[in-house]
Amino acid sequence: MNNRLFTKETQAIFWNNNKKAIQRMLDYDYVIKRETPSVAAIVAPTSSSKFDKFFWGKDEIMVPIYKSTAEAKKAHPNVDTLLNFASFRTAYDVTMEALEIGGFRVMMITAEGIPERLARKMNVEARKAGVTVIGPATVGAITPGAFKIANVGGTISNIIKSKLHRCGSCGLVTRSGGLFNELANVISINADGIAEGVAIGGDRFVGSTFIDNMLRMEKNPDVKYMVLLGEVGGREEYKIIDAIKEGKITKPVIAWCIGTIAKHYSSGVQFGHAGASANADSETAAAKNKAMAEAGMFVPKTFNELPQTINQVYNELKEKGIIKEIEEPEIATIPVNRRPKQFVCTISDDRGEEATYAGYPISSVATPDTGKGIGDVISLLWFKKVYPKWATDFIETVLKTVADHGPAVSGAHNAKVTARAGKSVVESLVTGLLTIGPRFGGAIDGAAEYFKYADDNNLTPAEFLSYMKKKGVPIPGIGHRIKSLKNPDKRVEGLKKYAKEYFPSTSLLNYALEVEQLTTSKKENLILNVDGTIGILMVDMWRALGYSEKEINEFISSGTLNSFFIVGRSIGFIGHILDEKRLAMPMYRHPMDDILYDVQIAEEI
Repeated sequence: MNNRLFTKETQAIFWNNNKKAIQRMLDYDYVIKRETPSVAAIVAPTSSSKFDKFFWGKDEIMVPIYKSTAEAKKAHPNVDTLLNFASFRTAYDVTMEALEIGGFRVMMITAEGIPERLARKMNVEARKAGVTVIGPATVGAITPGAFKIANVGGTISNIIKSKLHRCGSCGLVTRSGGLFNELANVISINADGIAEGVAIGGDRFVGSTFIDNMLRMEKNPDVKYMVLLGEVGGREEYKIIDAIKEGKITKPVIAWCIGTIAKHYSSGVQFGHAGASANADSETAAAKNKAMAEAGMFVPKTFNELPQTINQVYNELKEKGIIKEIEEPEIATIPVNRRPKQFVCTISDDRGEEATYAGYPISSVATPDTGKGIGDVISLLWFKKVYPKWATDFIETVLKTVADHGPAVSGAHNAKVTARAGKSVVESLVTGLLTIGPRFGGAIDGAAEYFKYADDNNLTPAEFLSYMKKKGVPIPGIGHRIKSLKNPDKRVEGLKKYAKEYFPSTSLLNYALEVEQLTTSKKENLILNVDGTIGILMVDMWRALGYSEKEINEFISSGTLNSFFIVGRSIGFIGHILDEKRLAMPMYRHPMDDILYDVQIAEEI
């Protein structure tokens, strides 16, 4: 980092989805032509969304949302900055949790009024961890041309006018956020802008103090001189004086303490900030200004003369060749009229010369010479991953296995009846698909869900059977109308054989077979059926492919397993529909002798 607070590669986790503040950061990124967004992730514990959309110039980007800091940090291990926009009731807990998680270099806390006892404890822990805390009660910090926190610097137009879009020569440290923006503008008018700026915060106990930030700026090669805006109350400015006397700070320092008007009041005066109250003569603004001037800092006679002092120091350093002319960089312009997109697509793109599946040109998977099959297409479009051949072959095996189970099942029956009514292939297919659900095809989902739950919770097969009995739910994936131990299902045997030969591991299948030993000891046909085998092996496949248990649970709950059944069974339904049309079958009417009529005379009310 070369003692710079931030760089153009710095990314942050933003705690609390403050959309306006995040958009301002991303607009700044776009203007200064950052390659990566400064906000990598958002933590919003109560949000039900997985992402939020923000503008990146005229286009939009998706920023992921997580329920916790730990989850966000795990997903983005290289992020080293936390922007804590939690309320004063929550900010302490959020900061302490982040310190415990580790991996953060800078934390900024906007909340004002965190109880002082907690603030002191929080700051002590941060120092132990070597973390720079900006705040509480701050608008943040900025490294112009690289990274800015939320609302610091104001609007984009104000940022450009204040030369905060590129690196200047001044290191600015203030307590006040409002005066920080004002001074940034003053420095841009009377000098070449700031190289780094920090508003340390207005609460009595802040994380990083004046001396912490100025010692860093002393080592920052971009900073040629510093501007310190202190205030009445406290003794932090005296630490700067000591550092200058000890030679720890050698760069020119322009300083002023606001609050000199306090001497005109007969009683003690506290200004806006919690710490802005003098408890001794040495803590008055006048005393500190005098002491700083005696230590060799550039202290104007009044605040109104501060711009002249800045201009004087700047010109002297420029004459000495310490400050060079800054070449103004090219900046991007934020479009005036930006319209949010109504749909989001993350799986395919048809805007180029050739459409793509998850970034892969269709021709790279579709033509026979590629050696790719429908399993490869599904892995790209459903999971945005390139699955290994053993997995794509298994997916295709599943589709072939469930394609058709004859004309008598509800879906095929509905499709045939609709086709005989003269409807199109699409209309007939839809009527068949509409029957797929908890009673038809749902066993695949259910088997995956319940067997995985039992395995995840280390239930023995006997405990699992007892658990399902108490729920009053038949075990999905167990039992067959015809097949039994003596008459095994060849489809199941084929799937098990394939898995044992090609799957890296089959832990859930092994567990299910132990359950089968118990169920078949009670009744021979309570075997692991084809639906159960498919659901269980899908879980084993995803585990072998490296998905987390949470991701697999999401696949199950979102209906992914049933989707395989839908795709496979559509092949069979279409076959039946075309069969009906090829045979030119007439309109179907159900035979009356197959209906139990029990029609009573209606009761008069």
